[in-house]
Amino acid sequence: MTCPLRGLIAGIDEAGRAPLAGPVVSSCVVWVDLPQSREKVNDSKLLTEHERNRLFSWIMDNAYRVGVGMASHEEIERMNIHHATLLSMERAVENTAANPDILLVDGVFPLKRYHASKAIVKGDRKCFFMACASIIAKVTRDRLMAEYGKTFPEYLFEKNKGYPTPEHRKAIGQYGICPIHRKTFKGVAEYVGGERRAVSGEQQELPLTASRQDPAQYPIRKREKR
Repeated sequence: MTCPLRGLIAGIDEAGRAPLAGPVVSSCVVWVDLPQSREKVNDSKLLTEHERNRLFSWIMDNAYRVGVGMASHEEIERMNIHHATLLSMERAVENTAANPDILLVDGVFPLKRYHASKAIVKGDRKCFFMACASIIAKVTRDRLMAEYGKTFPEYLFEKNKGYPTPEHRKAIGQYGICPIHRKTFKGVAEYVGGERRAVSGEQQELPLTASRQDPAQYPIRKREKR
């Protein structure tokens, strides 16, 4: 996996389009040229959890800048998952505070706000820059959903990450939906009105406000020189 480009190159990818709960998370990873050492970076879906966590740390230590952007479940409900995904990608780019020469977006749609944006279908399996972004987005979202799992243990978010697994669907049928479920998604919409009731004495504060836009709240790697 190479993608031999020169200049300030940004790779962009998302995690969390298909789940029934939680935010969609995007990452923008910026590199100065293609690094000589690329470890074993690959599409995050093709890596084990251990490999993703190791590469997450390597990318954070070596990339020029890294930004993360999120769109909350409320924003997904309001504008649909497609537009919420693009919004999270734009926030990820903004949070790098960089001005890349080219932005490589995994998927079909480029970011219209950026004239240097280019979309590549299955780019995270073809190009180092987008593969890095897929790892950062996936690990960030997985860790967030594990935190939500502590608040809403019935749904096993730490295991299913909000995806529509049989266990997750069964929990929705048994307990109703919780505050981070996407109420417009099939598999959740049928249960709107049957929201989960808090157990007596239970803390309902969410571990993270996924729609927050303060760049200081996101992991950003900065270097002084190119």
